[in-house]
Amino acid sequence: MKIEITPEFQAKLKRQIIYISQDKPLAAKNLSKLIYSEIRKIGNMPFKHKISKFFESDQIRELIVKGYSIIYEIVRSENKIVVFGFHKWEEELRE
Repeated sequence: MKIEITPEFQAKLKRQIIYISQDKPLAAKNLSKLIYSEIRKIGNMPFKHKISKFFESDQIRELIVKGYSIIYEIVRSENKIVVFGFHKWEEELRE
């Protein structure tokens, strides 16, 4: 499946990486690499991750990486995955 990453996701991730890099630049760089690496793996098994508790659809899933939730939607009709949400596990997702 093709993976599409929304600008909103990229902006949220970038803000978090900038914040982390203020104290730990190497950790920030490694986190960014890890998140994108895990996102690339979604295409192989899109239903592997749990259904998101924030939405009422089994097509919207959560990938957890180092305490961060990456929210994505499986769009079967277009054979793609849309990565659109990013937040820390203790925060509530706000649209």
